[in-house]
Amino acid sequence: EVQLQASGGGLVQPGGSLRLSCVASGFDFSRSFMTWIRQPPGKEFELVASIRDDYRVNYVDSVLGRFVISRDNAKNMLYLQMNDLKPEDTAVYYCSRATVRGQGTLVTVSS
Repeated sequence: EVQLQASGGGLVQPGGSLRLSCVASGFDFSRSFMTWIRQPPGKEFELVASIRDDYRVNYVDSVLGRFVISRDNAKNMLYLQMNDLKPEDTAVYYCSRATVRGQGTLVTVSS
């Protein structure tokens, strides 16, 4: 069974940083295309960042230069380093593989 559990969210002021983590199990993580998606309050899901098994990455334009996605295959962990956070980054963040997303973590950016 594919299991994904995100953590690391919280309340942060604009301009601050957070690092999200996701522990994965139940599948071959090292061979998997992984993504971080988010759902802002009252809005649709949005793909934030992705990382391939060859470590190639991609980002939505709104986070380019501020967020960094990474993975540790030895630990089955996915990360999202978020810098220079803005109020519009407020959302529940999920890690996902294909159509499966795990339990999310809430990020609130507010002064």
